[in-house]
Amino acid sequence: MADRKPIESWLTDMDGVLIHEGVPIPGADAFLTKLRESGRPFLVLTNNSIYTQRDLHACLQRMGLDVPMENIWTSALATAQFLDDQRPGGSAYVIGEAGLTTALHDIGYILTDHDPDFVILGETRTYSFEAMTKAVRLINDGARFIATNPDNVGPSAEGALPATGSVAALITAATGRKPYFIGKPNPLMMRAGLNAIGAHSETSAMIGDRMDTDVLAGLEAGMRTFLVLTGVTQAKDIDRHPFRPSHVVDSIADLVERI
Repeated sequence: MADRKPIESWLTDMDGVLIHEGVPIPGADAFLTKLRESGRPFLVLTNNSIYTQRDLHACLQRMGLDVPMENIWTSALATAQFLDDQRPGGSAYVIGEAGLTTALHDIGYILTDHDPDFVILGETRTYSFEAMTKAVRLINDGARFIATNPDNVGPSAEGALPATGSVAALITAATGRKPYFIGKPNPLMMRAGLNAIGAHSETSAMIGDRMDTDVLAGLEAGMRTFLVLTGVTQAKDIDRHPFRPSHVVDSIADLVERI
């Protein structure tokens, strides 16, 4: 097999790679600094659709991590781009937070509960029975069902929280309609991110802490993949999957010299 081309662009997950429970992982600042100084295209990705680019930029900056807004890519932004390509100027009933509603407003979408083109389910800390009931009825009436990401649980200081994938399963059970998931492991999110920074999969790498989302998405998008062991997937879990990352490293600190 021919040798892979040098890595020119980097995509990295955020939680479990750069930060953990609101604290930077050692080496994250050095990695980001080296990326900025190198001038190489890069993106920090998250499946979480709650926050806008501005929110995440400010949050990371408070932790001492400098990531320009244009280098942040979320499942909310990927969802908006998908909808703008598929049905520009459409309408949607949205369950989600500012990250998702802002992205949809920015592409000119109308947010409504009256005969929308789509029901879009995103992340929120306040899923309401009333909103889910409305979503079920709109989907039954013909609205197309989109979800920003398939993650079943999310982290919190108190423990696991039900996330978009779990609520999507509830709506699917009530309607018989499965959503189209935009976020990882759908390679659509990765390819859209690569296009946003003018990068090519053949010379790009994806860094993540989860085999079932980050590594799988990178693999299916044709990128080299790096699994760090500072998040969800541990070394003992790797062989349980039918695919493998290109490289396994202890943490993001081990990749600083690869840039």
